[in-house]
Amino acid sequence: MMTYCGKNCCKECDRLLACGGCEQCQGHPFGGSCVAERNSNFSELKQQLIEEINALGIGGLIVDDLNLLTGAYVNLEYPLSNGTTVKFLNDKDIYLGNQIERQDSERCYGVVANEDFILICEYGYNGSDPEIVLYKRR
Repeated sequence: MMTYCGKNCCKECDRLLACGGCEQCQGHPFGGSCVAERNSNFSELKQQLIEEINALGIGGLIVDDLNLLTGAYVNLEYPLSNGTTVKFLNDKDIYLGNQIERQDSERCYGVVANEDFILICEYGYNGSDPEIVLYKRR
């Protein structure tokens, strides 16, 4: 199966039947936009993002790899000070991201990024009690 990013992400994806893969959806899985399809130098973008995230100096956060993830999977609802909650991502888009377990903590860092932004959050089991650590436009 042909993929735009050169990875086997379509073959490995558990939602392939719903999407159809890169060839069928022409790089717009689930009707959204894919960071791999939009960037001809996808590998270079991925490496730049890893370097930028690690350079932020957030304690205990070291990113070795970023994976293609659907927005629906990583789009947590963040509580605001006025009592409402907000989502920052598009559920249909594909982002680069990873989960980093924090040492000596039951919480994890969640990292989501693309060519426009970096979002780092912290959350508990199954994404509970999410908190934004950093949102940075690129």
